[in-house]
Amino acid sequence: MVSSLIVPVIDVQNDNFKELWPAMVVAIKTSSFVALDTELSGLGNRKSLLAESIEDRYKAICHAARSRSILSLGISCYKKLNDKAADTYLVQVYNLTLLCSEEYIIEPQSVQFLVQHGFDFNKQYAYGIPYNKGNNKGASDDQGVHIRALFTELLRARKPLVLHNGLIDMAFLYQSFYAHLPERLATFTADLSEMFPAGIYDTKYVTEFELRLTASYLEYAYKKCKLDNSRSVTSGGAGPRVYVEFCQYAGHMSSYVDYRVCPAVASAEGQTDICQRFSAFGWCPNGTQCPLSHDTDLIVLQDEKGAGDKRRKRKRHREKKKGKGGAAEGSSICDDGPGSKVPHMEVDPKEAADDHHGAEQCPDRGLIMDSDGNTQPNEGGDMKSSSEGNGVCEDNPDFGDTATTATTDDDTTTKPSTVDGADNGGRENVSDHPPKTDDQKKKNDAGTHRAGFDAFMTGYIFAHSCVLIKKEGAGAVETEKEEEQSWLPTCLNKVYLSGKAAPLNIVKSTFSKSSKAHVQKMEMVWGGKM
Repeated sequence: MVSSLIVPVIDVQNDNFKELWPAMVVAIKTSSFVALDTELSGLGNRKSLLAESIEDRYKAICHAARSRSILSLGISCYKKLNDKAADTYLVQVYNLTLLCSEEYIIEPQSVQFLVQHGFDFNKQYAYGIPYNKGNNKGASDDQGVHIRALFTELLRARKPLVLHNGLIDMAFLYQSFYAHLPERLATFTADLSEMFPAGIYDTKYVTEFELRLTASYLEYAYKKCKLDNSRSVTSGGAGPRVYVEFCQYAGHMSSYVDYRVCPAVASAEGQTDICQRFSAFGWCPNGTQCPLSHDTDLIVLQDEKGAGDKRRKRKRHREKKKGKGGAAEGSSICDDGPGSKVPHMEVDPKEAADDHHGAEQCPDRGLIMDSDGNTQPNEGGDMKSSSEGNGVCEDNPDFGDTATTATTDDDTTTKPSTVDGADNGGRENVSDHPPKTDDQKKKNDAGTHRAGFDAFMTGYIFAHSCVLIKKEGAGAVETEKEEEQSWLPTCLNKVYLSGKAAPLNIVKSTFSKSSKAHVQKMEMVWGGKM
């Protein structure tokens, strides 16, 4: 039985931050890797963010990070379960609503974009978790329960950090929760290499240069990976696949959970009303007013159909050459499906000046995008899977008996749900989470866009890519330690740069030094002063 995927996202705000703190810290410390995503109040000058000079881009990003703020932070902790089927993860997703305590710029287009996708500014100003940017603001910043302390716990955990198109994310995280951004890019990358010794991975780079997908904006990449994973599970073969488990939240803890529903996808037959601009770049200047479909699931299926048509045309072309001396069909061979897509060059040159995630970061993405490089209007509001099976697990009534996260009271005990595919031969399970209220339904109607859910998608792409590339590379069985040290060796510390053929390498070169603020901060982090 095929059913929709349901991802539980825990809403964290100022009135429950202290209560959820222990569980979040445990989730981070026990994870195998952590995926992050941000929603921003704006990005400033878009042309500067796409400057030819990377150093000039960095200066523009620094200006944006110092004058704008993070409105929401998504954290998705993926913990590999060694006692389950291979490549099974327990995933815990948090969506933190934040409120910068200092003056900051918020751009109208960012507000419009976020409101269209369900962001509640009233809730942000009433319950947002307060924070100050830049360097520590006295003793109070070295103790207590606050967002900067949570970021320090992330650093202390020494886990691989996963982002999607993450350069702007990292700059905002550094400025908002760590210290003032250094003036030079080389100093910034040197600091990052020491802050995250387990490595930084950019799924935008992975999907562009390793998986080589037709498009690489976040929602497209996630749905393509999920669809391929689902097919691998349901085929019953030995192909690469990843399984995901979520927790079952009981008692009043359930009131903090926003269930992100992703309906199963149907056939793409007859669906030709796809917006080609959105299909190629993940955004459309008409936004939700566009009369054409922005359904990413249908776009993925249409791309696959186009690829199949292209292969058939090439085959006919070869047969013609053999049988008739070879009349050329060159021009028609390239004329398939969504041929407007340009691999490894997601920026629409005509719209470069308007690109970015106005609501977050996104130089290569489009008008107002999220920190992942796509507007994610998702008119269909869905995230669908292949015709059968879904390599991702959902909440299930048959969950285990052991609690999986540390909690502060009995009501917040969480239990793992059964992995679909692993325990049920690839079949999906119908979830037994509490019925959604009208408010929750409205949230889901607004689309899948959210920092927490975006972080989940980013982590899923990474997990799927790891198992896919590992299987393709074939080799000896690795120990757990070796595996964790080589998640994706070819993508380690490589961050995607829009419009560039080479990534930004996060390394400390012999010609660069760490910033003074970073050195002082690291002494505090590793010295346990916080």
